[in-house]
Amino acid sequence: EPKKKAAFGSVGRRIPYRILHVINQDGESLGNMHRAEALKLMDQHDLKLVLLRENAEPPVYRLMTGQQIHEEQLRRAETKKANPKAGMYVKELSFSSAIAKNDLETKTKQISQWIEKKYHVKVTIRQAK
Repeated sequence: EPKKKAAFGSVGRRIPYRILHVINQDGESLGNMHRAEALKLMDQHDLKLVLLRENAEPPVYRLMTGQQIHEEQLRRAETKKANPKAGMYVKELSFSSAIAKNDLETKTKQISQWIEKKYHVKVTIRQAK
């Protein structure tokens, strides 16, 4: 199974890279440094290291306060809610042509909720015996 991307947050002291590009809490670049220097800086200023871009060469880490990390997590959660994953969600519902009135109303409400959520809805009606 492919590894899942870790949630945005402090990486602690486990940094697999020897050389890092470090950005301070104000967004200013501190340049490339050895991970030991980055950890020392983290301890001196009582900050946490957060991985921003793993695919960059060298990987980019940022020194952040706990409050900054929390705010960034909230911001990312909001953007994820606003932009649902690409792909089409299909909901399927099937019922008999002899369905009771209350059951039909309930299923109709369910269909309208799915349509509001931008799902594609497929309805199948089976013929009663």
